[in-house]
Amino acid sequence: MRVAIVTHVVRHNDGQGRVNHEIARAALDAGISVTLVASHVAPELLEHPLVRWVPMKIGRWWPTNLLRQQVFALKSAQWLRAHRSEYDVLHVNGFISWTEADVNTAHFVHSGWFASKYYPFGITKGAWSGYQYVYTRVNAMLERWAYRRSRVITAVSQKVAAEIRAIGLTPRNRVDVIYNGVDTRGFAAASGDRAKFRLPAHAFLLLFVGDLRTPRKNLGTVLRALQHLPHHVQIAVAGYLPGSPYPEEARALGIADRVHFLGLVKDMPVLMHSVDAFVFPSRYEAMSLSLLEAMAAGLPVVTARTAGGAEIITPECGIVLDDPDDPRTLADAIGRLADDDDMRRAMGAAAGELAVGFGWARMAEQYIALYRQIAGPREDRSRNGASRDADITTPGLLAGTPRGVDGA
Repeated sequence: MRVAIVTHVVRHNDGQGRVNHEIARAALDAGISVTLVASHVAPELLEHPLVRWVPMKIGRWWPTNLLRQQVFALKSAQWLRAHRSEYDVLHVNGFISWTEADVNTAHFVHSGWFASKYYPFGITKGAWSGYQYVYTRVNAMLERWAYRRSRVITAVSQKVAAEIRAIGLTPRNRVDVIYNGVDTRGFAAASGDRAKFRLPAHAFLLLFVGDLRTPRKNLGTVLRALQHLPHHVQIAVAGYLPGSPYPEEARALGIADRVHFLGLVKDMPVLMHSVDAFVFPSRYEAMSLSLLEAMAAGLPVVTARTAGGAEIITPECGIVLDDPDDPRTLADAIGRLADDDDMRRAMGAAAGELAVGFGWARMAEQYIALYRQIAGPREDRSRNGASRDADITTPGLLAGTPRGVDGA
């Protein structure tokens, strides 16, 4: 079997990139040939004899991500159409290429984010806000096009699956849920080291991980919640810092000495074992890898229903808030953990146990089973000389007439 995967990057330190890295690695281990249509691929994958990399070189002179993504989509579609006979299953990620696909993994639903009551951007709110508005609206239209032309859409959470169905699909589309994975062993086995990160030894430490340049991850509400908590409750913040408004906001709130901005952190397992709880009231999330990592590290989680990962959080391992923008309710939840060591430890243990069921191997096995399900009838038709467009009758697959990536 030959699989082509289209994604911008395939590497460890990227959410979508990590998912595709683990899928590719597991497919190679299973003897499946993998073609990676991407701008960057981790060097260790390229050493495998069954890997082929098709580089998508996109010049940095394009002024916006929206334009760069369109260049990628056009160039990748051109290659895929020209080489259709060289792969059996095509796996894409959202709208990433102007082509039909067998499998399309939905990591984010722009129409779902736009429909959220927490969506903050507007065309009349300044240049940056206007660009974000246009970016979301354009991607919402493009993703609808992409999902309607995908045989199987794999949503990374039930929340995402519901948003995909709300777009309006066709009878030939199928929506499955395959949750993202996590390195359960690596995160469970690490040891904490506050001194390594210059964190206070005796504080009750929260951890926030995410993009610090956008309000979607919602660090602002966490900072306002700190105002309602005693001084020993502090927070470590991991994420790309240049351009972030939050250091200035922490100073304006008078809590700068309690907020420890760490920048990008490479050794996340050690950091997670250095803190007491994970806080993540994201206003919109598909399925956060950092949330799964925190659980695997044995941290109790405080999140909000607006975060896709909240659907797997049980009362035994975390606290799920109804409103991500209520700082007093968030402070109350954090305060419960800070005041009750026994409850915090029990929640952390339960979180670690739950995370065991979300390993990378489990996730990859589900994708490989899906590849085999799709490729099987095609291989049978090829052996029998039947048309590639014959109806698929294998149980569990879509009924109807599939169309190749060269179809209209």
